[in-house]
Amino acid sequence: MQFKLGLIINPLAGLGGTVALKGSDGAATAAKALALGAQPKANSRTKAALEVLLPYKNQLTIYTVNGDMGEHCAKALGFKVQVIYNSNAITTANDTEQAVKALKELGVDLVLFAGGDGTARNICHAVEDTIPVLGIPAGCKIHSGVYAITPKAAGRVVEMLVKGDLVTLGDADVMDIDEEAFRQGTVKAKRYGEMQVPSEVRYMQAVKNGGKETDELVLVDIAAYVVSEMDEDTFYIMGSGSTVAAVMEEMGLENTLLGVDLVKDQTLIAQDLTAAQLLEHTQGQKTKLVITLIGGQGHIFGRGNQQLSPALIRAIGTNNIIVVATKTKLQALNGRPLICDTGDSSLDDELTGYIKVTCGFNDHIMYAVGY
Repeated sequence: MQFKLGLIINPLAGLGGTVALKGSDGAATAAKALALGAQPKANSRTKAALEVLLPYKNQLTIYTVNGDMGEHCAKALGFKVQVIYNSNAITTANDTEQAVKALKELGVDLVLFAGGDGTARNICHAVEDTIPVLGIPAGCKIHSGVYAITPKAAGRVVEMLVKGDLVTLGDADVMDIDEEAFRQGTVKAKRYGEMQVPSEVRYMQAVKNGGKETDELVLVDIAAYVVSEMDEDTFYIMGSGSTVAAVMEEMGLENTLLGVDLVKDQTLIAQDLTAAQLLEHTQGQKTKLVITLIGGQGHIFGRGNQQLSPALIRAIGTNNIIVVATKTKLQALNGRPLICDTGDSSLDDELTGYIKVTCGFNDHIMYAVGY
């Protein structure tokens, strides 16, 4: 199973630092920095991060931008590389945003990017909190919590994901300062949004860390979070199992423990539905699916929930599948991937990769899916 790593380098990041320009935002500032003799550092810092991943060359593919925005660095190290976007000769913020959109469309497991706070703003604007990101610090300004503490630390976090370690996902703020005000000696930091990051405490600038897990209490947290995030006018297919049952209990609804129920606006629409009934109820409707895994085995499809047919899963779309499980349940798999056995081998292929698993209230991890 290949880890799909998105890579974007802002080759102009950090140019203004060594020549005392206190930032590199904007083409004019970058040009001035180069004229003053500044040397680009973003590619060398990215190289330091990627070198950590050299032992895992056969386990990942890097999807990136042509030239100095990623292609040259990744190919020089011998990684499998696919260019998914071609930038202008002189790269701009628009190139970064278009590249992120291409990576999002491709469905990469993580976007690794090198830059500063301006780059993080561009990434945030385009990614829309749909996939995890991780920053390699390469800019003059690093106020955002989306960056690892060093380039090598960024590599270590990606290494953990590739190896299948349990890595918590958290929301981190994207911050930036007014460069003109900073040049006058005033620091005015402003929040521009947040992105999902792997918040591994040893390596990340901003982290969220929980205490010991007690399954009964964690189930309550998982349920409360899923319910708090439910959209109006959306059908929710509630899969089988005790973890999903906790979500139904949170809504005060009767649950079919070994069946599949349908909910809308926290109201029970139908119970214990067949595959045909699920398709009939949800056809043409905005629909999400809440599922858990079979303890000890790791199946998320194909064991005890055959009502979730390949046709239904395709209609729902992978972005609308919500997987819930305690970390204890995942750790019991001893690193084995979650399993898809839908009866449709091409769909099983499409579902492989890494998926976000909700393990508590706003507590998520990335976990591998195989078959």
